[in-house]
Amino acid sequence: MSKKLFILLIVLMSLSLIGIIFVQSFFINNSIENEKKNFTLSVTRALSLTSNSIAESEYRDYLQKLRPYLNNENKASSSIIKELFIATEDDINDKKIVHFNTVFEELYKVPSMFDEIDADSFSVSKLFSARVTDTYNNVKIDGNRRIDPETRLKEYSSLTALDKQMYEDTFKTLLKDKPVYLRISAQQVETILRRELKNEGIDLDFEFAIYDNDLATKVQTENFNKENDFRGVPVFLDNNNESSYNLWVEFPERKKYLFSSIIKMIVLSIVFTSIIIIAYGSAIYQLIRQRQISQIKTDFINNMTHEFKTPIATINLALDSIKNPKILNDQEKVLRYLGMIKEENKRMHAQVENVLRISKLDKNELNISKERYELHDLIEDAITHVELIVEDRQGYVKTHLNADKSSVLANETHFTNVIVNILDNAIKYSDEAPKIDVYTENVGNSIILKVSDQGNGMTKAVAKRVFEKFYREHTGNVHNVKGHGLGLAYVKRIVEDHQGHISVESEKGKGSTFIIKMPLIS
Repeated sequence: MSKKLFILLIVLMSLSLIGIIFVQSFFINNSIENEKKNFTLSVTRALSLTSNSIAESEYRDYLQKLRPYLNNENKASSSIIKELFIATEDDINDKKIVHFNTVFEELYKVPSMFDEIDADSFSVSKLFSARVTDTYNNVKIDGNRRIDPETRLKEYSSLTALDKQMYEDTFKTLLKDKPVYLRISAQQVETILRRELKNEGIDLDFEFAIYDNDLATKVQTENFNKENDFRGVPVFLDNNNESSYNLWVEFPERKKYLFSSIIKMIVLSIVFTSIIIIAYGSAIYQLIRQRQISQIKTDFINNMTHEFKTPIATINLALDSIKNPKILNDQEKVLRYLGMIKEENKRMHAQVENVLRISKLDKNELNISKERYELHDLIEDAITHVELIVEDRQGYVKTHLNADKSSVLANETHFTNVIVNILDNAIKYSDEAPKIDVYTENVGNSIILKVSDQGNGMTKAVAKRVFEKFYREHTGNVHNVKGHGLGLAYVKRIVEDHQGHISVESEKGKGSTFIIKMPLIS
C-alpha cells in the first residue's frame, strides 16, 4: 500500500468516525430537547387544569353553602315578575296566536358567607321561566267570535345555566379582594396539582407557590425557590379573565427525570460508539503496525540477503581455490580454506537457528525446562564464549559480582544465550576495543544483572524499540555490523519467560547498559 493511499484511508476513516459521533451527539441532544418540550407542555397543561379545578372547587364550595337557602322549603323574601306578551293574527286560517313569556325572579336573604366582607347578609336571585303559547279560532260555527284557546302549549323551567353563570360572575366579583390563603389552602393546591400532573404522566416531586403579582403569599411549600427553573399560570381569574395571582411550580429533580427517560438510549449510544472507537483505533493501530512490520521485514530480508551473500561468496571462492591443482597439493592452504568454509557455514547456521528460535517462541512451541542455577556461574560461562573475540580486539570483560545471593530458576542453555547475546552486542557496537563491565547486586528478593559497555550507544528513540523483532537502527546501506534484529527480541522473550524484566539505558556515543532483574529462589 502506497503512503498516499494509506494516509487517504486514515483520513476517510477518521472523518467517518467523527461523523458518526456528531450524528449520535446531535440525535441525543435533539431527544433531550424534545423531552424538555414535552415536559414543559405537560406541566403547562397540568397547571391550566389545576387553575380551572381550583376555580371550580371554590365555586362549588360556596354554591353548596348557598343551596339550602334556595330550596323549595324556603320562601322568597320578595319576587319580581316580568312578562312578555306577543299576539299574531293568522288571516289565512282565521286564527290568533298569543305567546306569553314570564320570568319569575325570587329574592332570598342569605347570611354572609364571605369572610372580611362588611355585610350581615346579601340577596340572591333565583330565576324561573314560564312560556305559554295559545292558539284561538276566531269564529264559531254560528259565526260568532270564539275566545277559548283551541291549542295550548306550556313550558316551565328553572334558568339553571343562567343561574350558574350569574352566580359564578357574582362570586368572582365578591371574592376578588379576599386574601388568597382564605380562598384555598396549600394542601388543596398540592392535592389538585399532584393529581393533574399524574394524569399527564409526571410522577415527580415538586415545589409550588401562589404569588400576588411579585409578592409571595402564604399558599406555598417550604422549599419553593422562584430562582430555579419553573412554570406559572394565572389562578382565580375574574370576569375579564385577568388575575393578579399566579401559580408557580418548580421540579428539583427535573434534570434527573428528563435524563432518566432517555438514559437507556444514551448508554447504548455511548457503548456502541465506544465499541466503534475501539475498533477504529485497533484497526488504525493494526494498519500502522502492519505497515511497520512490512517495512521491517523488507529491511530484514535485505539484511539477511546481504549477510548470506558474503558467506556464500566466500564458500564459493574457497571451493574454487581448492579445485585449483596448485592449491590442492598445498595441504596448509586446503586446511585454511576448509576452515573458512566451516566458519562461514557455522555463521549461516547460527542465523537460521535464530530465525527458527524466535519463530518457536512466537508460537509458544519452545519447551524451556528450568532448574536451580547460580546466576554468577551462568555469567562466567557466557563470558568464556566471547573472551577470545574480546582479547583479539584488545578489549576486556570485567566482572563485579557483588550479589550475596544469586540462586535463580533458569534454563541453562537459553539463559546463557541471553547473556552471550548482550555481550555480543556490546562487542559488535564498539568501534574501539570493547570495554565491558558486568555487575550484580541484590535488591529485595531479586538479583540485578547489569552489562555496561563504552561503545556507540543509541538514541532514546532506538532504545525504546531495540527489543522489537526485526528492528535495527537504520544506518543507510552500511552493513558494518552484522545482524538481523532477532537477538534482543529473543533475549526479551527468554527473560520474560523466566519471570524477569529487561531494560536498557543508553546515550549516543557513550555506551549502553542492559539491566536484567530476576527473582531469587531460596
